[in-house]
Formats: sequence, structure tokens, C-alpha cells
Amino acid sequence: MNKAIKFQHEVIRPVLEKMHASNLAAEELLLGTAVQESLNFKYRRQMGNGPARSYFQMEPATHDDIWNNYLKYNARRAALVTSFLSSPDADKHDELENNDQYATAMARVHYMRVSEALPKQGDIEGQANYWKQYYNTPLGKGKPSEYIEKWHHYVLGSED
Repeated sequence: MNKAIKFQHEVIRPVLEKMHASNLAAEELLLGTAVQESLNFKYRRQMGNGPARSYFQMEPATHDDIWNNYLKYNARRAALVTSFLSSPDADKHDELENNDQYATAMARVHYMRVSEALPKQGDIEGQANYWKQYYNTPLGKGKPSEYIEKWHHYVLGSED
């Protein structure tokens, strides 16, 4: 089993199931996001000493915005996300970088804030465009073509 599929089965799927947010379209989008952002699970910290953390390369400012402007107003969802912390008083930024379950939950919540429906399962081009628009943002350096290329190489291929 390649690294990407292993991460999907061992981390993404169980997290989404515990969050009551499980579906294959969300799994694929999170997997594609992690593969694209971390170069197939190679980087937990942004290259060039940037602020982004975890395989999802979420910036602390984005993390904090999710807590301050979304989870703060959704106690049930906040409790689910908090349940992935290694301890109740854990440093959330450290957890973002080193706790794959917590980082996955935060990435899923990031996408939950988007009002547009997730692309359908198997629509990798749609997922790449969704990632670009709502995760990497139009100002980000990533390109949907890179996302698609990495999906084919690391997820569908056997590359580790």
C-alpha cells in the first residue's frame, strides 16, 4: 500500500468517521490536499521556513481564524476537533504540526466553512480547482495542474 493510500485509510477516514463527516469525496479532497501541500507527506513545515504546518500546510493564522470565527460558534464541532488533541491543554499549533489526526480535523473544518458543495468523488480536476480556490487561494503559488499531477503520481501510482 502506498504512503498516500495508507494515510487515507489510517488517518483521514477514521478522523472523518469520528467527526460524523465521512464521505469519499471529502476523503479524496483531504488526501489530494495533503499530497499536494506536503509533496507526498515529505514536509510538516513549510519549505523556506514559512509559517505553514502539518501535511496540510495550514498556517497558524488560518488555524486561529477557524477557531475564532467558526469553531467558537459551533460547540459540537469544536468538541469533536478538540477530541483529537493529545491532551486538553496541548499547544494547538504544535499539535497542528505533529498530530496528524488533529491536522486532518482542522483541514476538514477549513473546507466545511466553504458554502459551495464539495466536488463529487472521483472528480480530481474539480477537487484540484476547489483546493486552489478555497484552500491554496487564488493568491497562493499552487496550481490545479500540480495537484492533478501529484494525484496521478502518488495516489494512483505506486510512488512512495
